[in-house]
Amino acid sequence: MKQPNYYMKNIECASRDEIETIQSRGLVTTVKRAYENSEYYRRKMDDKGIKPEDIKGIEDLHKLPFTCKDDLRQAYPYGLLCKPLSECVRIHSTSGTTGKRVIAFYTQHDLDAWESCCARAIAAAGGTKDDIVQISYGYGLFTGGMGIHGGSQKLGSLTLPMSSGSTDRQIQFMQDLGTTFLCCTPSYAAFIAETVTEKNLLSTIKLRAGIFGGEAWTDEMRHDIENKLNIKAYDIYGLTELDGPGVAYECETQHGMHICEDQFIAEIIDPNTGEVLPYGRKGELVFTSVSKEAFPMIRYRTRDICVLYNDKCPCGRTHIRMAKPMGRSDDMLIIKGVNVFPSQIETVLLENGYSSNYQLIVDRVKTTDTLDINVEMTPEMFSDTLGDITAREKALVNALKGFLGIYANIHLVSPHSIVRSEGKAVRVIDKRKLY
Repeated sequence: MKQPNYYMKNIECASRDEIETIQSRGLVTTVKRAYENSEYYRRKMDDKGIKPEDIKGIEDLHKLPFTCKDDLRQAYPYGLLCKPLSECVRIHSTSGTTGKRVIAFYTQHDLDAWESCCARAIAAAGGTKDDIVQISYGYGLFTGGMGIHGGSQKLGSLTLPMSSGSTDRQIQFMQDLGTTFLCCTPSYAAFIAETVTEKNLLSTIKLRAGIFGGEAWTDEMRHDIENKLNIKAYDIYGLTELDGPGVAYECETQHGMHICEDQFIAEIIDPNTGEVLPYGRKGELVFTSVSKEAFPMIRYRTRDICVLYNDKCPCGRTHIRMAKPMGRSDDMLIIKGVNVFPSQIETVLLENGYSSNYQLIVDRVKTTDTLDINVEMTPEMFSDTLGDITAREKALVNALKGFLGIYANIHLVSPHSIVRSEGKAVRVIDKRKLY
């Protein structure tokens, strides 16, 4: 393995004692700040009989109540704010597709810490001040663009604030300026890769790596993007509620994402009971921020299902790693009593030679759930006879049934017939009236 690249080696490679000391000190400060400045947090702690003086370090973390997205909506807009507005310099927000938007506030200290995490992510992927980083995440209220932008500048890289969309222009800038790093959502990276392939432009670009996050994606999708763009594709994790991208990131070993433990404490819990689970067990990911001033999250339930690892990483970083999320407990589809994640379906499609352009339509006919999946064919498949296409549909039905244990209606559709996304892809349309 080549020599690892670091942005803050003293922090990224700190001893466990040093990391836990930072976390304990930060937790005590955060809990005190939240209790004294947020009536909402104070009420939650009082309801559980907890006072700030009860929290002396990370060993007391389990005493604190969980926070969830419902709390953020109920406290909207200022209920969880722990600094005066006069000390806040920016907000970011979620899309607000269900209920009220979630607004996160940042002091300058918060922005500096967040951007440093993003700089670590770019460095861990091999980025240096000599790289040209093209940021094709959306800018504005979405955290993606601004976070990676700040990290790229902290690292000293030439930063191209492209935002998403205008794919021909994206590729032109790659060609003209010699972009070496691409940062965007995986679905948009797949769209760019598809365009580059179709126009036979791979030899005209100099990309060597990509950092993709903001939505779930499979290893099969990763390999497809890597092959089409001739790059190494790295995963990055983040939530608006915590910071944005950079909460965790892959190093060159690509065996899980290192969590910035000097900024966040991670737990895995049983999503049904709230019991804290040991390393290596699958459950719901929970984060507590230990350095954020304006909008600290205490035991925030992300709803992401994954595993935490604490074994030694060859890259030398000592911060624990999280596996790629296997789905979300709140986005999980329950179809005929079976738990189904879109990422599982994507794995089957890619393993069988299909693209990552698909859409799930879930409905209920009388009392029975139905699952229809529209899957784009490749141009080569589209030239098949009707009989060949029917045979392909039947084979895919059997493959999905063998993997998921449920029947799906497969509809192979023409190339480019499913609407592309320049941000997060819309994979699921659930027409059931479940509430």
